[in-house]
Amino acid sequence: MAGRLFVISGPAGVGKGTVVKRLIERRPDLALSVSATTRSPRPGEVDGVSYYFMTDPQFDDLIANGGFLEWANVHTHRYGTPRAQVEDKLRGNSLILEIDPQGAFSVRRAMPDAVLVFIAPPSMEELRRRLVGRGTEDAADIERRMSDAQTEMAVRDRYDEVVVNNEIEDTVDRILAIINEYENR
Repeated sequence: MAGRLFVISGPAGVGKGTVVKRLIERRPDLALSVSATTRSPRPGEVDGVSYYFMTDPQFDDLIANGGFLEWANVHTHRYGTPRAQVEDKLRGNSLILEIDPQGAFSVRRAMPDAVLVFIAPPSMEELRRRLVGRGTEDAADIERRMSDAQTEMAVRDRYDEVVVNNEIEDTVDRILAIINEYENR
């Protein structure tokens, strides 16, 4: 039985990673696509688990050989979804992609049945607080991500579903309900 493809996206710092981790904990049958990136690993990130960390030439080779379902420049680095991994995992499970809006719309063009879910912050002030609180970006990066967040928030109406992340467990519950609803259609 083929699974459904669920694309989860939203601004940096909105809690996508935490939400996706909890979704997988609560629904271990859901597969998670691991994205490729040209950025360096953050503390605690593991190659092949958090991301596939690639050099620019490795990334270029995958692009040239049609190896990405989608790829994009995001926050000064490149990110992409390996096509073979998605096709393989969808053969038996529903699959979650955690990617930015630019990538989400590319996936929609390649796979029109994909379900796009946008996670929004309760407010832009709360988003800034979360970005500062995680301590992984300097002030210039935070400003760039806040600017990008404005652009990303402007396209949320192009998604199938929008969930505001006020409280993590409520957000996870809502997205699990969305997944169940679409899987049963």
